[in-house]
Amino acid sequence: MPAPLRLDLPVLLPDAPDAQDACVGRLTDALGATAGVERAHVVPPEGGRPAQLCLHYDPAVVALPRLRRAAEAAGARVTERYGHVLWAVDGLGHQRRARTVTERLQQAPGVVEAEANATGPVRIEFDREATGEAELRRALADLGVTVTATEPPEVAAAEGGVGAHAGHDHGPGEHAAPPRSDDEHAGHDHAPGAHAHAHGGIFGERTELVFALLAGVCVGAGWALDVFTGVAEAVPFALFLGAYAFGGWFTVREAWDSIRAGRFEIDFLMIVAAAGAAALGEWFEGGLLLALFSLGHALEGYAMGRARAAIEALGELAPATARVRRGGVEAEVPVGDLQVGDTVVVRPDERIAADGVVVRGTSAVDQAPVTGESVPVDKRPASDLDAALAADEPAPEHRVFAGTLNGAGALDVVVTRPAGETTLARVVQLVAEAETERSPTQRFTDRFEKVFVPSVLVLVALLIVGPPALDALGVITESFSVSFYRAMAVLVAASPCALAIATPSAVLSGVARAGRSGVLVKGGGPLEALGGIEAVAFDKTGTLTEGEPRVTDVVPAAGATKAELVAAVVAVERLSEHPLARAVVRDLGDRAAGGAASGGAAEDLQSVTGHGVRATLGGEPVEVGKPALFTLDGGAAPPAALLDDDRRLKADGRSTMLVRRGARFLGVVGLMDTPRESAEGVIRRLHALGIETTVMISGDAQVVAESVARAVGIDEARGDLLPADKVEAIKRLRERGGVAMVGDGVNDAPALANATVGIAMGAAGSDVALETADVALMADDLARLPFAVGLSRKTRGIIRQNLWLSLGMVAFLVPATIFGLGIGPAVALHEGSTLVVVFNALRLLAYRE
Repeated sequence: MPAPLRLDLPVLLPDAPDAQDACVGRLTDALGATAGVERAHVVPPEGGRPAQLCLHYDPAVVALPRLRRAAEAAGARVTERYGHVLWAVDGLGHQRRARTVTERLQQAPGVVEAEANATGPVRIEFDREATGEAELRRALADLGVTVTATEPPEVAAAEGGVGAHAGHDHGPGEHAAPPRSDDEHAGHDHAPGAHAHAHGGIFGERTELVFALLAGVCVGAGWALDVFTGVAEAVPFALFLGAYAFGGWFTVREAWDSIRAGRFEIDFLMIVAAAGAAALGEWFEGGLLLALFSLGHALEGYAMGRARAAIEALGELAPATARVRRGGVEAEVPVGDLQVGDTVVVRPDERIAADGVVVRGTSAVDQAPVTGESVPVDKRPASDLDAALAADEPAPEHRVFAGTLNGAGALDVVVTRPAGETTLARVVQLVAEAETERSPTQRFTDRFEKVFVPSVLVLVALLIVGPPALDALGVITESFSVSFYRAMAVLVAASPCALAIATPSAVLSGVARAGRSGVLVKGGGPLEALGGIEAVAFDKTGTLTEGEPRVTDVVPAAGATKAELVAAVVAVERLSEHPLARAVVRDLGDRAAGGAASGGAAEDLQSVTGHGVRATLGGEPVEVGKPALFTLDGGAAPPAALLDDDRRLKADGRSTMLVRRGARFLGVVGLMDTPRESAEGVIRRLHALGIETTVMISGDAQVVAESVARAVGIDEARGDLLPADKVEAIKRLRERGGVAMVGDGVNDAPALANATVGIAMGAAGSDVALETADVALMADDLARLPFAVGLSRKTRGIIRQNLWLSLGMVAFLVPATIFGLGIGPAVALHEGSTLVVVFNALRLLAYRE
């Protein structure tokens, strides 16, 4: 059997951003070809441990020290040759622009992989033997994209090699600041205001919008002077030229870049149409076309900017520095220097700098930025610090998150995650990724454009040359000028501008709105799918219920009192560590305090496996457990009336324990994992939203599942299910239509993965939930579910409205222009629909449940 060797990836490849990076593949391929190595693969990060390279090797062929040296040397070779940069940039106003930049970068010499998106950083992997960072910056500058920071804020805070730049020489666990070349100083370290040309203009981020408005002013003024005054024709003509200049500035650049990338897109159609209008002497129509088109572009950029601002606002919530107590001395340090185990001092009304566990002080913390909870959450010190630190998810009253706002009390917090791995940083990263992920409708429109735009160009060419050719043959009588004008009108009418932004603007607005309320939606796909579900399946424990048993019934037997029953059962269960015993002590302990204080402590606890427990209280034997416990060793059975009470409680889903002291039966205690207070209202609201079926799938007994289902209004309850049975239940539900599965993201992972949409509860602080679910409710708050479904349905509706409007306008205008509708009306209707689509999508940012 081969022996395994595990090595930390951040040590071998300190520059690789994550375990999925291409350099990791190169490293595993290289080592997999090494003599004696049978397999090389990556073990994903888990529980704070970094990703690891795992090598299965034959010790008889290759010795361990030699293999370790080979791995380190291979990692060094890969790191030396291949570099990575992750740059925050300006100049990507919309996703189509980002796509063009991506394709142009991928064509650049030495670039192995490149990715740009409108709401996040530009990521480039390159071969140092063919290019360097300075060349990449120049390539971006040629595309009108300016690097504003060497790393985006949420990445810059990370430790070690995660997100680090190529060319940084740091050892294991070390984080070095990026070295700066003269070129970097010249192109990046600007004084305030030096980013004025970030979008290729003098007005910074607003340049495109300002140019569009100036184009509109030129068109309007030129038209008014031409129609209502007797000024020389040169004056309105000059204004129309100004409209062409301002309206076409960004459009020409975008069209040229897309052509160089091998694509003919909408921008190219607009330029051709405007040029055709100018050739016909229709300067007003051409200027109006460019003004409205550039305004639509600018508004699309505005929509993207709003989404980007939502991400940046999250990232900026975490303070830049933290007050750390080390060796009894407090010092202000950058958050990037925080180490797991440090104690951070948080003063009243300060932002918390790191994820951690409270060890001193009490306060109420506003967690809305991370979990969406509207009410501050009370925090208190963990009684067992070691247990809290070892837990994957410490108790909510002990756990705090970076970026949340402390209340009136001072807190000491032990750091549990480095700055780059906080819940806030991961949420920022996932939201940024989600906003670049295209929905099914968006993928359809992209495919449609790729076919539609060339088809329009062919149609326009036929309309230009066809009628004159037929005229020459004597078939029809039509001049070239008439056919050319018609072709230009069709070109304007057929450009699917509104279609191009119909879906992305709605998806971006929906994802950003969900994030503000503590609902993380991982892209347009889940957002659209959630809006179309017909059924919702719930896990029971921890989802519909509180996740821990509570005493629900205390039923004394004939001749006994509740006080006697409570005193006896609490005294015995104080000695037990069983979860039901802890629940009894927690819920009934106060009521039994008098008995315990007066010498009523039990002793000599004995556990009878599968039946219950025995102890001695005040010199008398006390037994607590199932009915069969009392007949062991020839003992007397419980009275029939008490057994009836026991059966009645069990039929209602209770776990029961009968109690006997001496020869007297004192009664029965019922416990149950009680439904959440909000569960019944959530189910009612889901039905009101149009969800046809709600189902609970649980591993608990059927009677327990049915009891909870009745209490909260669930339509169907299915109990006694193993994880594989839950998957089959989800598959059967999917045969009827779309189904969402709501669970805790850990033991429900298979069911979540098989549902149309997997929804994880309480994802704040849970790595598994954040990674496995399509939608994550950051707070442990089921009440956020109807909001998420309602927002998704609203988004789905707006996407459909936008598609109908954009496609309908094209379907109307193309035949209308073929049969004589002029360029002017076509421009007004076409570009007007684009503006309507953008504003319609932006309504989602103001969505209220």
